[in-house]
Amino acid sequence: MQYRKLGNSGLKLSELSFGSWVTFNKQVDSKLAEEMFGTCLDAGVNFFDNAEGYERGMSEVVMGKALKSLNKSRDSYCVSSKVFFGSHGNPTPTQMGLSRKHVTEACHQALERLQVDYLDLYFCHRADPETPIGETVWAMHNLITQGKILYWGTSEWSAEEIDEAYKFASENNLTPPTMEQPQYNLLDRHRFEVEYDPIFTQYGTGTTTWSPLASGALTGKYLNGVPAGSRASLEGYEWLKKGMIDSDRGQERMKRVASYIKIAEEHNLSPSKLAIAWCLLNKNVSTVILGASSIGQLQDNLDSLDCIEALKDNNLVNSLNNIGR
Repeated sequence: MQYRKLGNSGLKLSELSFGSWVTFNKQVDSKLAEEMFGTCLDAGVNFFDNAEGYERGMSEVVMGKALKSLNKSRDSYCVSSKVFFGSHGNPTPTQMGLSRKHVTEACHQALERLQVDYLDLYFCHRADPETPIGETVWAMHNLITQGKILYWGTSEWSAEEIDEAYKFASENNLTPPTMEQPQYNLLDRHRFEVEYDPIFTQYGTGTTTWSPLASGALTGKYLNGVPAGSRASLEGYEWLKKGMIDSDRGQERMKRVASYIKIAEEHNLSPSKLAIAWCLLNKNVSTVILGASSIGQLQDNLDSLDCIEALKDNNLVNSLNNIGR
């Protein structure tokens, strides 16, 4: 395992990290989570990602119990949370968004669920058009000065919104965002590679990228429909099935996936491992967040580092890049 700086900060994260979206509390209980974290730590993973909105906070509860039971030194790993969607089924106006009130209270609630004294990383899960960006920057700065969080960032914000946050922080001598958490994979590239390029150049923003397998599409398992037990078959994720298969866009993506699978097979490489390793070729990727519902799947994803050597072949890389465009 190699470690990369989180943008211009001094924090080094493992190039592969582990997240709990979809799986924790739905497919993974505390006992399995404990085993998964042990596997990750043994492999050198030092960053674990979560959010208040994952399973209405229960994902953080599962993660907190598992990490606590491992009894590892707190300074040996990093945990995150995200704020915006709230952790309640029918949130009131003060239980969601990026107001100073919710940003602050959501942080305290995440600390309790995760059973930690501080968050290493704290993200604004989406931009909030109803809250001035300056108010959110102030709230995050205050949490940092209180020692409740160490770094704050954004997730799926536009480059324009990120730029506004940086400028407000600079003008008011506040702590600017350190990182962004965007989707990035062979099929979803424009925002990361084009829209964010000026942000990377001007501010040195770090990134904790998610969905390296495009919600499982790049494994090839959806080419013949939705298999039982897959993410797109879960209750509450019908939108994923629609975007994956039951739409013109989904069908177009499946054609690109079929071409990708063919390239992987021609080089005798695992499609899932190759897709994850490809993300690491981009110098602006600080860490790639993995997801898994079993130890076998997790270990397979961690083994994606074995494909790094194969990606020194420029012809292979060019073929993959052409699939993604």
